[in-house]
Amino acid sequence: QVQLVESGGGLVRTGGSLMLSCVASGRTFSYSAMGWFRQAPGKEREFVAAINWRAGTTDYADVGKGRFTISRDNAKNTVYLQMNSLKPEDTAVYYCAASPPGGKIGSSKVDYNSWGQGTQVTVSS
Repeated sequence: QVQLVESGGGLVRTGGSLMLSCVASGRTFSYSAMGWFRQAPGKEREFVAAINWRAGTTDYADVGKGRFTISRDNAKNTVYLQMNSLKPEDTAVYYCAASPPGGKIGSSKVDYNSWGQGTQVTVSS
């Protein structure tokens, strides 16, 4: 049973930083892509960043370029999202997602078939 558990969310002031973690278990993720998405109240879930677990290649949405960094720790089966220079518009629930084995990094929700429960990030002005 695939399980993705996010942590690291919280309340931070504008300009602050947070690091989100996603611990993956239940199968091998070496051949998967891992993504971070976010959903603000009343809005669609949107792509933030993704990484190919094996190759380490990454992709970012414009909202995160230059501010967010996605990375992974193979030994800990964990994917991270380092978020710097946070803005109030970054306030959302952040979700970790995994593609099926062999999946490539993608920016669409349909590219991923496993999801975590989400972690709340709130940025105050």
